Amino acid sequence: ACAPLWSQECGTSAFSTGICTSVSDNLEPGEAIAPTSQRCSTYMDIVIVLDGSNSIYPWYEVQNFLSNILSKFHISTDQMQVGILQYGEVALHEWSLKDYQTTQEVVEAAKNISRQEGRETRTAYAIHKACTEAFSPERGAREGATKVMIVVTDGESHDGEELPDALQECEDRNITRYAIAVLGHYIRRQQDPETFISEIKYIASDPDDKYFFNVTDEAALNDIVDALGDRIFTLEGTLGYNQSSFHMEMSQIGFSTHKLDDGILFGMVGAYDWDGGVLKEGIYGRIAPSREAFESEFPLELKNHAAYLGYTVSSVIVGDWKRLYVAGAPRFKHKGKVILFELSDDGDVNIAQALNGEQIGSYYGSEVCGLDVDQDGITDLLLVAAPMYLGSGNKEAGRVYIYSFTGEEVFVPNGTLKSEERSQDARFGYALAAAPDLNHDGFTDLVVGAPLEDEHRGAIYVYHGDGIYVNPNYKQRIPGSSLSPSLRYFGRSVSTQLDLDGDQLIDLAVGAHGSAVLLSSRSIVQINVSLSFQPHSINVIQKTCQRGGRESSCLNATACFTTVSRSPGPQSTSFDLWVSATLDDRKLSARALFDDSSHRQTQLALQVHTGRTVCHRLPFHVYDTADYIRPISFSLKFKINDTESGPVLDEGWPTTIKKSIQFFKDCGEDDVCTTDLVLQAHMDVTGSRQKPYVIRSPRRRLAVEVQLQNRLENAYNTSLTLHYSKNLHFSSLSIREDANFKMECTALGANSHSCNVSYPVFRSQSKVNFMLEFEFSCTSLHSRVQMKLHAASDSVEREETLMDNSVQLQSFVQYEPDLFVSDSNLKRYEVHPTRTVSEAIGPEFHTHLRLQNLGCYSVSHLELRLRLPSVAAEDARFMTLTDVFSYNATGVNCSVQSDLAQLKARQGDVRTLHPEDMMQNDVLNCSRSWCTEVVCEVQQLLKGQAVVVRVSRRVHDDFFRKAKYKSVRIIGAYRLAARETNLITLGKETVWRETVLEVLKGRAIPISLWILIGSVIGGLLLLSLIIFILWKLGFFTRKQRGLNEGVRNPAAAALE
Repeated sequence: ACAPLWSQECGTSAFSTGICTSVSDNLEPGEAIAPTSQRCSTYMDIVIVLDGSNSIYPWYEVQNFLSNILSKFHISTDQMQVGILQYGEVALHEWSLKDYQTTQEVVEAAKNISRQEGRETRTAYAIHKACTEAFSPERGAREGATKVMIVVTDGESHDGEELPDALQECEDRNITRYAIAVLGHYIRRQQDPETFISEIKYIASDPDDKYFFNVTDEAALNDIVDALGDRIFTLEGTLGYNQSSFHMEMSQIGFSTHKLDDGILFGMVGAYDWDGGVLKEGIYGRIAPSREAFESEFPLELKNHAAYLGYTVSSVIVGDWKRLYVAGAPRFKHKGKVILFELSDDGDVNIAQALNGEQIGSYYGSEVCGLDVDQDGITDLLLVAAPMYLGSGNKEAGRVYIYSFTGEEVFVPNGTLKSEERSQDARFGYALAAAPDLNHDGFTDLVVGAPLEDEHRGAIYVYHGDGIYVNPNYKQRIPGSSLSPSLRYFGRSVSTQLDLDGDQLIDLAVGAHGSAVLLSSRSIVQINVSLSFQPHSINVIQKTCQRGGRESSCLNATACFTTVSRSPGPQSTSFDLWVSATLDDRKLSARALFDDSSHRQTQLALQVHTGRTVCHRLPFHVYDTADYIRPISFSLKFKINDTESGPVLDEGWPTTIKKSIQFFKDCGEDDVCTTDLVLQAHMDVTGSRQKPYVIRSPRRRLAVEVQLQNRLENAYNTSLTLHYSKNLHFSSLSIREDANFKMECTALGANSHSCNVSYPVFRSQSKVNFMLEFEFSCTSLHSRVQMKLHAASDSVEREETLMDNSVQLQSFVQYEPDLFVSDSNLKRYEVHPTRTVSEAIGPEFHTHLRLQNLGCYSVSHLELRLRLPSVAAEDARFMTLTDVFSYNATGVNCSVQSDLAQLKARQGDVRTLHPEDMMQNDVLNCSRSWCTEVVCEVQQLLKGQAVVVRVSRRVHDDFFRKAKYKSVRIIGAYRLAARETNLITLGKETVWRETVLEVLKGRAIPISLWILIGSVIGGLLLLSLIIFILWKLGFFTRKQRGLNEGVRNPAAAALE
């Protein structure tokens, strides 16, 4: 145990040299060592030789000087001792060095010193007596203490001839002399003090400017107190006078330690101005390399940069069993460094490798840890921590680097450890410790502290070794908050070398702020499980018991648990095991149930013992089921009930066992069912590419006749798989003969189905005929109908009989859409003979053509073509087309061809009819006249949509006035066609249809004069009769009556 901040006071300074001590098994401290502890530079014996002759005046000023100078001395047995010898004609010891041990005591004693008086000043005699007596061991002089003499006098000595001998005695005894000349006596008598000053300088040690003082009088002695003290005392923290470089004064020995086979390696983080260093305290002596020994990696010009070498120390064993010492310097160039070096007995250092940090301020190298993972004595890994490494969000997440030994006595980077992935201050890697083997797999494990995690509550991580590497993913994370809510900085230190409870298992000691936490290891067990059934298979034909009022097959499952401990030492403990058993865990419906719970799952608790086998019987039963081919699965799961003291299950050890119980199949002695399925099928439609089958509106279904037979042994879980083209929809399945035969179909996808056949068993020599019905799709139109049928089972079928298990069917088809075209037209038109010549063209009339899609699918790219008679012989036009317009739909484009020249070129077989020949031929059609052509393109006609095309025309009346006829029929024609003739056929809609307009010749009817006169007279009589009737009814008298009443009222008002 070490206290690196243990300090010793030297004057006003406190030097943290550090101290360590061994600790016994009962935690009692043993012998302490402080290898860098030094005696203070204030370890002095001081004797003041004071002139007490009559010439010293006033005496109280001398007393004040003594009190002031003595109060600056740090008097104790470990630092300064002071004695005073007063002389005149004789010399007397006022007190010896050993008399007073505190500053307060000597100050009080100085106040009580009386002047000795005397007429002579025997300075040489007093100096000789002080050297020989005052500094003698009898009077308290200490070996090794610096000897200092302070001579205070105001005149020349009367025994000056003896001074050389006295001073030589002081030199022989290594006594440093300060001399103070008080000139008050000379000044008061106005005498020259030159000879006196020369003598005092002779008394003082060389050089004079350091050891000689002179003052004008006794009162001025107090003016040199500070100067005298500064010259006597070594400056704080220095090795010598006016030196400012620290060597071992702040070494802080024990800041880091590493136990070796032959001693202890100490880190001295504060040595050499906090550049740091190392020290080995071994059985063969102490080895303290100088600062210059590390100069190759720590240049002397960087001596004021405080690298903190020795912040952590360790060692590794490399090839040929050579030991390399490891030391971290986390502040070297602000990024940190780790060195691996050899150390000889005489302090020579050979640096084998240096590893450098990558981030400023990360404190790389503040913790190092060597891991002998496979425990063969050679270090496999070196881990270096940078606990202040900044992660995401500029948080001190920390990082631990992994270096692998290459076999060439160097370590190479090999990744980093992974901790909890969240942005937080963690200082992951603040503590590292190699654990001998926590999980008892024969490999060394690792414990890492992160004291700032969880808002400074802290946590530790456990990593498992594997081979010669360590798994970078942590196996266990123990947060401090899970142990006590008051813990802070849990994980700031970790120890993995203890077994405090004596169970031969490693315990973890984890440091926290103000407390230490002991975590006990738990033993590790392996549980071997065996599962057996009686009887070995399920016979559903011969029922053996009755459960729930139903005949059932009963079985017993026996589960046996054998517990083996992997931990060292005697581990004959018992613990509770939670067991869960499940039947048919992946089936939706239950085929088997446990007897005790009548459910598919049961749970129980067992007490098991290490080194023993415990068995438990689990009875269950199987009901009559349709699924006899798939075995019933039996799953067993177990776990150890969580307790604080019980064992834990070995990592990766299986906690589940699963077995299957087969059904009795009745398939011969080999219990292997060999079947031969034969499949036959045909469709009720046939069509080739040259003559496709036409799908008309009344027929929407496709029927497939199927026969399936089994010629050999039972076929279990027989299924028929259907794959069909997208222009079909599965509709139904109907069995032709045996109504008790069961078949069910389920959809596998948009265009596939699976049908089970006599589930679960299609028995030997069975045959089934059934029909599959399909509907044609209204959304997907294809030129072919395709279908593939495949029969299969879970039973075995020989390779040579598999050819007849599949059938492929195909037929080419065309679609005849359900289109309806109708027309509405003016049926009869009469030409008036009495119209003026300006009325040569009659009024506009309309012909409406209505196109409807009555089918279930849309039709694209239709063409409606009209031919309307317009021009007779001699280019006489009798009809003009004025407009073509479409209703109810977009994407309908109509074009008109009415140019006579182009019409003649296109209609070359026309024999036009002359107007004079219309008495013999009363028909004007496209073979007897030139016809205007109208073409309407319909891009798409959706299901249920109708399109109306209106054709507007006008009759040329002047043509028919000149012609000789009674009535003429003008016959136009129209038809519907489709462009995609490979998919669509219109059938009868492609035939030309007629639209007829009959033109009649009108007759002039004369009107008689008597009819006109009679009409006028009749109208006048009718008007007279109406007026008479209104008069009789009083229609014309109401207004007059109202006026009369209005006249009477004002008169009445005047009378009043």
